[in-house]
Amino acid sequence: MERVGTETNGVADHLDPARALGRVAIAAAGIGIFDWDLRTGVLAWDERLLEMFGYDRESFGGTIESFDSAVHPDDVPLVHRAIREAIETAGEYAAEYRVVRADGVTRWVTARGLALPGPDGTAVRLLGAAFDSTAERDHEVRVARVLEAMPTAFFSVDTHWRFTYVNSSAEQLLQRHRDELLGKDLWDLFPEAVGSRFEKSYRLAVETGEPVNFDAYYPAPLDAWYEVHAWPTPDGLSVYFLDVSGRRRDAALAAAAARRAQLASTVAVELSETLEAEEAVGRLAKLVVPVLADWSVVTLVEPGEPRRGPRLRDVGSWHHDPGRRALVDRYATQRLASLTPQSFLNRAARTGETVVVPGDATASMLEVLVPGEASELLRHLDPGNAVVLPLRGRGRTVGVLSLFHDRGRAPLTDEDLQLAADVAGRAGLALDNARLYKEQLTLAEGLQRSLLTKPPSPDHLQIEVRYEPAAEAARVGGDWYDAFLQPDGATVLVIGDVVGHDVLAAAEMGQVRSILRGIAVATGGAPAQVLGTVDKAMRTLQTESIATAVVARLEQTPEELAQHRTRVRWSNAGHPMPMLLHADGTVEPLKDGKPDPLLGIMPDAPRHETEVVLERDSTLLLYTDGLVERRDMPVRDGMARLEALLAELAPKDLGLAELCDELLTRVLPGRREDDVALVAVRLHPQDEPRPPEAGPVEVPPDVPEDPAAPEQQA
Repeated sequence: MERVGTETNGVADHLDPARALGRVAIAAAGIGIFDWDLRTGVLAWDERLLEMFGYDRESFGGTIESFDSAVHPDDVPLVHRAIREAIETAGEYAAEYRVVRADGVTRWVTARGLALPGPDGTAVRLLGAAFDSTAERDHEVRVARVLEAMPTAFFSVDTHWRFTYVNSSAEQLLQRHRDELLGKDLWDLFPEAVGSRFEKSYRLAVETGEPVNFDAYYPAPLDAWYEVHAWPTPDGLSVYFLDVSGRRRDAALAAAAARRAQLASTVAVELSETLEAEEAVGRLAKLVVPVLADWSVVTLVEPGEPRRGPRLRDVGSWHHDPGRRALVDRYATQRLASLTPQSFLNRAARTGETVVVPGDATASMLEVLVPGEASELLRHLDPGNAVVLPLRGRGRTVGVLSLFHDRGRAPLTDEDLQLAADVAGRAGLALDNARLYKEQLTLAEGLQRSLLTKPPSPDHLQIEVRYEPAAEAARVGGDWYDAFLQPDGATVLVIGDVVGHDVLAAAEMGQVRSILRGIAVATGGAPAQVLGTVDKAMRTLQTESIATAVVARLEQTPEELAQHRTRVRWSNAGHPMPMLLHADGTVEPLKDGKPDPLLGIMPDAPRHETEVVLERDSTLLLYTDGLVERRDMPVRDGMARLEALLAELAPKDLGLAELCDELLTRVLPGRREDDVALVAVRLHPQDEPRPPEAGPVEVPPDVPEDPAAPEQQA
């Protein structure tokens, strides 16, 4: 069993050294100490309490049953009721009872204590003191001895709110000697309590007859938080109270740290979930309020003319007070034009260093603002202090975060400034990444579009081409289309896809496209011959690209010309098969048996051709896999979907341009995962005038004219 006392390891282990004087007083008064752990059931007594009950260390069992066995049987119910009420309310314990000692002597014992709550508010310990009150003549004197020895502050008032008792701990916390308090009115001595939580709770306890427990802050001169337990008595009100300012301060610091950590996490998530960093950085103004500022403005720093320096643009603002947000928004739209070159914003943007606005922020900022609407708005906003932080990218300032505090709020601490700098750093890198991404996207798309030239317009054919880049720069790359005439007048259609997605893939696509186009025109060869020669040329030129492609050649023999029929011959290097929309509305995937290998893998492998005769008003469609493949849809399912959609659109009798646009609108998602190239050709009747929708005839000057054109037959 644990011992309790100044010489033991029980209750004394829980006593603060600062309370040593109280323990000395307890020992001198002959008061025994008890500590009952409600979780384990262990009841610890000091030597004085053992002696009081007639036990020695060996005979005392250290349980509540050992205590019960010494209490007079008639007093056990009363004692149990007092203990139960203290535990249930986590409040005061008070009891006076008889003890029957082992030697047959009966003594009166007076006990006072307090049930201490755990983190969840439930009592976990009952701690207190008891003394032999047999010889005492006055109950109030006996209680005073206990209360005076307790380290907890205690005072009592009568029904007229006059102090009747104050222990030494209360003297210390109330910062007044008891002679200044006893007999005086509580509300006169402590006017700040009038109308506060203290007065309301005390009066409620007196009116209802029920004890109250609460935490409340008392302003200067006490300037402290108190945990208060007050209960009414027939003579007035008794109050226990503890200074919990340290606990409150620790909790506030922990909460502030949690808010700072949450802010850093939120900013990181907001900036990492999108490549639209300008929008995300604009939202930064809202994210930092109110943890780091009462209101804020976010500014982008963009390249400007060499003589004028960078160009500033405000992209976000926020105020913690909804009624003042419009004021901040208006200020953000007006301030840049009114800033002088010496402004704190310009200094942060120019030097890339954090600028703490000196002194009174409003007065300091007005000195660097040209008089006008912006300066008047600033006077209304009236910030007390401010700090301006650069948003740094890779070796450059890409933005500025301005943080403002209303009057009455302290400037940012060093810890807050470090957090603000971390947030600004994250935002700067995100913004820089977004600009690099945009530059890469523009470069890749521009390079690719520069290589996708306008198709020819032979009299008997209408050719439409489309290219849609991927939504992400990393996905823009190797898709291409081509359409041109060979020297004998045959029309060649090409669709291809270089493996890879980036600027390098776009450049490699340009190489492969140029090689194929040059070989096809120079040799006038058929599709299989062209692809085979291209494959060998890639090996000779040490082009490390791998690509899929379809080359299709539309040609006519004299007999076919007379019959107004055209034959398409194609060769496929591992590419999705073309689709043929017949004049009657049926759709036919152009299968070609076993597919030939991709370009760049087996240059010496034989290549094959397939041909089919096309009737007038039929449409041939070549496309890249971006049209038919998704992460959640394999190519085979995508091709089946495309085939069904072509069949659905056929009865609408759409023009070729409308058909291409409708296909892209219906098939492609809003945010494309891959780039898409498309080339479509429609065969118009050769013995009729070219339809207006096909546009004018445009062919190279050295290509033979179409002998079947109506103007040539006249």
